[in-house]
Amino acid sequence: MQKSSVPSYGQILNKVPEITIFFWIIKILCTTVGETFADFLNTRLNLGLTGVTYVTGALLLIILFFQFRAKKYVPGIYWLAVVLISIFGTLITDNLTDNFGVSLQTTTIVFAIALAATFSAWYASEKTLSIHTIFTKRREAFYWLAILFTFALGTAAGDLVAESFSLGYLVSALIFGGLIVLIYLGHKAFKLNAVLAFWIAYILTRPLGASLGDYLSQPKDNGGLELGTVVTSGIFLLAILATVIYLSITKKDVSDKELTI
Repeated sequence: MQKSSVPSYGQILNKVPEITIFFWIIKILCTTVGETFADFLNTRLNLGLTGVTYVTGALLLIILFFQFRAKKYVPGIYWLAVVLISIFGTLITDNLTDNFGVSLQTTTIVFAIALAATFSAWYASEKTLSIHTIFTKRREAFYWLAILFTFALGTAAGDLVAESFSLGYLVSALIFGGLIVLIYLGHKAFKLNAVLAFWIAYILTRPLGASLGDYLSQPKDNGGLELGTVVTSGIFLLAILATVIYLSITKKDVSDKELTI
């Protein structure tokens, strides 16, 4: 794939982290929090799904404002946006299924189409879907829109497999984890396109994290370990915080070839 040229005046530095093991660790942690913390907010704040969605959406818009204002990748801002968009994406799917009675099959198809349309518009406009070239506002807008739809799609697909197919949370997590391993092997052994492999794996981490979150938090009668949403969310939020602090100090997720203006 042809590499993008150096950003000209008015453009910004690449706004996303390098794809390292830390990226995938935090991503899975974020997806787990997205599932458990959304459940926690829904049950503890007594605002209902719609009210919690409004609150989370407002917080997401605030942090995205700072994300777009930043001139480079800032771990704290970026990963807080991912946590919030994970929760928001979960709530969108939950609203459609619980409040409007839309089936999981339908939501999975709808969000898959929405994600495909986003990728199509992104590629038609920018001629690339690589996250190594997120250095314009337009590309960043496409990026975050795609991220939102991956979370909504992953929630729907994960719930579809775990609940509608009655496979259980642990089995679902193993299935999605195995698919991610296959994508990795396909990229390494069979030269699967790196951009395609990244986005497929990114989508699959959402149901993986959701299944893990449900397995840890849900009652034993439902196939979980019954840790509860508070404990599960707290553990994973602390893990995210510790990893982000580590990356902020070590810069291990910042490219050595980072461009400067």
